Amino acid sequence: MCGIMLSIGPEADPAIFRRMLGTLAPRGEVTETRHESGLLAGTRRLRVVDRERAVQPWVSADERWLLCYNGEVFNHHELRAELTALGHRFRSASDTEVVLAAFERWGEQVVTRLRGEYAFAVVERATGRVYLVRDPLGVKPLYWARTPGCLHLASEVKALVRLGAPVAEVPPGHHGWADADGHPQLRPYVDLLALGAGRPVVADPDEAALLVRAALTDSLRVRLDTDLTVGVVLSGGLDSSLALLHAAQLHPDCVAITVGVPESPDLAYARRLAKDLGVAHEVVELRPRDIRLADVREAIRISELTEYGDIINAIVSVPIFRRLRELGVKVVLTGDGSDELFGGYPMYHEVGPEASRRLFLHKIRNLCRTELQRVDRTSMAFGVEARVPFLDLALVELAMRLPIELKLRDGQEKWIVRRAFADMLPDYIRRRPKNPMSYSSGLHERARLYKPLFARVHRSFGYHLLEPVRRDFDSVLTRCGNDLDAALAAGRARPDYTVLEHALDLVGAAKWNATPIVRRLVSPRRNRGDEAPLPN
Repeated sequence: MCGIMLSIGPEADPAIFRRMLGTLAPRGEVTETRHESGLLAGTRRLRVVDRERAVQPWVSADERWLLCYNGEVFNHHELRAELTALGHRFRSASDTEVVLAAFERWGEQVVTRLRGEYAFAVVERATGRVYLVRDPLGVKPLYWARTPGCLHLASEVKALVRLGAPVAEVPPGHHGWADADGHPQLRPYVDLLALGAGRPVVADPDEAALLVRAALTDSLRVRLDTDLTVGVVLSGGLDSSLALLHAAQLHPDCVAITVGVPESPDLAYARRLAKDLGVAHEVVELRPRDIRLADVREAIRISELTEYGDIINAIVSVPIFRRLRELGVKVVLTGDGSDELFGGYPMYHEVGPEASRRLFLHKIRNLCRTELQRVDRTSMAFGVEARVPFLDLALVELAMRLPIELKLRDGQEKWIVRRAFADMLPDYIRRRPKNPMSYSSGLHERARLYKPLFARVHRSFGYHLLEPVRRDFDSVLTRCGNDLDAALAAGRARPDYTVLEHALDLVGAAKWNATPIVRRLVSPRRNRGDEAPLPN
């Protein structure tokens, strides 16, 4: 994966372009550029597939097209075989070359053939027209801004804010063309609202379990197709444990990594699973007092996030990927997306079937600017490629065909996933209830102390040129009784928390943070090596 940057048009300025591309330096290991009249293109490339020959920007053999590509296409072997049979001659073993060859062969229909996590731009060098694509769920980002006589494209907002112009994003599952003197004309090629529509509901638990198992196993298999060490972000919960179980079986070289306070249940569960599997395990121990304003500011700078809860989770994520870079791990699996697909949140049972489906789709469509944005920025800030197996399009489509009764049953969330892998999962993982990442480690409440500063810090980086920090939508939805339309209207009417709301939140956070101090003063000292006991 990479960071990509293009400036297209007669006013493209090499000096400005170099500075913008420089902000993307953490996303890769090498800088590769091509300067032409009216076209400046470059990547900061993380070398994962065909590391020596997949040089970008990639130019077609007839020199008509130029590609800047960020991501991984996991079916590139199959596409290569098909294109070879059709007469295409390849110069490398990279998925980069396959993407451009597929575009040359099938044009805009290429989007129906790609399976992966990607965002890319294909420029017609003679005209300056550019074709833009972003993957169906928005795992990989792509933004654009316009200045007089120039269209700028980049993988991150921070590369574009120095222009002082409004920033817009290419929405997930969209593609289309843009000229140097006009706005991109984008349209959806995947309609999440219609995904799975017209196909039968899978209501039988046995059939559903078999389908879930097959789809997730295949998604993990293709994402483990690398000769590099694979990391797994392991919380000790269901989703990350499934990722590690498969990695241990399917890949000869994997390592688990966990973040949390020393006495956290997360660490106890994660340590036990890694030990049982014989997998190397890196633990990043944090105490709440370790989180300081400088860490908050850096997490906001890296993540560009716009909701308070996502920013707090980014604060906890940054140390994970920093440690992975130190270990030299460039590919990692995460469990993100499973809660949205299979969580069976209680709110879905509190509304009717149609309202429940709308809530579900709203969460899925907004992952690109919440969870997935956090994962992309915090991983790529340290040159780590994060892959999200739970958001393979086939698995998402299947999840849309499963009734809510198979997702939450007998008070247990993700019931169908637990059933699908019952023979693989240790009982202590299969029966463990979910704990949100930073809540379970006790770090969330520490980060809450700094919430009143989030919006100001966000503006200081110029990220409001895309959108400002706003209320956590989940909290708005709860206040509105899980009425999606009412919550959307409330969010527009009062997008951010009031001063009073911030003050009340700060008081609550201060009380929580004071409690451990008092407890330490009155309780016997605990040895650092002690761990929280696991349930029987």
